[in-house]
Amino acid sequence: MLFADQNLARRLERTEAQANANFVEARCRLSPESNATWIPVAGAYALFDGVESPLTQTFGLGLFEPVGAAELTQIETFFAERHAPVYHEVSPLADAALLALLPARGYRPLEYTTVLYRPLSPNDSLAAPPHNPELRTRRIGADEVSDWARTAAAGWSTEGAGLDDFMRAYGTISASSTGAAPFLAELHGQAVAAGGLFMHDDVALLMGASTVPAGRRQGAQSALLAARLRYAARQGCTLAMMGALPGSQSQRNAEKNGFRIAYTRIKWQLESRTT
Repeated sequence: MLFADQNLARRLERTEAQANANFVEARCRLSPESNATWIPVAGAYALFDGVESPLTQTFGLGLFEPVGAAELTQIETFFAERHAPVYHEVSPLADAALLALLPARGYRPLEYTTVLYRPLSPNDSLAAPPHNPELRTRRIGADEVSDWARTAAAGWSTEGAGLDDFMRAYGTISASSTGAAPFLAELHGQAVAAGGLFMHDDVALLMGASTVPAGRRQGAQSALLAARLRYAARQGCTLAMMGALPGSQSQRNAEKNGFRIAYTRIKWQLESRTT
């Protein structure tokens, strides 16, 4: 039985932090001019992936070591030197002193993310097989990164103008990151959905799932979820995790597939700097 305690939170937050750190390293490798980089501070990871990147923030703040004014100053200086905003995603299982410290330094709460988890075993019945016999799932090869990124971007194309190009670039880097295992779902031999998987120690992070408009309501996402969980279990992962907006369809789908809510994080934004 896995309980939603601080030990679990540390496993989950370290996995997501490492996934994003590996992404930042891939960005730096593929686009050195981006100056993407990251640093550890008091057990947390502070990542810079560009001024407007959603990965430019910290993960794990207050979960591994105490955080005071000196540590926050170090993090804030790291972002200020890169002319980037300062964001922290903080688990409610982190040091409770942050609840007073962050507002006092000019931070305000911005948004929530629910973190979900489920145990993994090679013997688990992870999900029902897809109803469509023409639907197939597989891990992509090293020479298919562009195809995977294009499929992933097409799935996000209905979410807003300009998102397709951003997600294609994001997907290319994500699929090229150390520890990544991207999957495709194909219908009648054509790629219709993409899903990301990252593994760190014995924890599998599910991320980046999308389906192209023409391939929706065919069971592709359920098939991708099952395929990634089975693969992670075979690789020795004993725990799977994912993030979702509270109360969203993604959260409901995860809970239907055996995931439980570990906690809901708060994202904090620095609005003003203290002297």
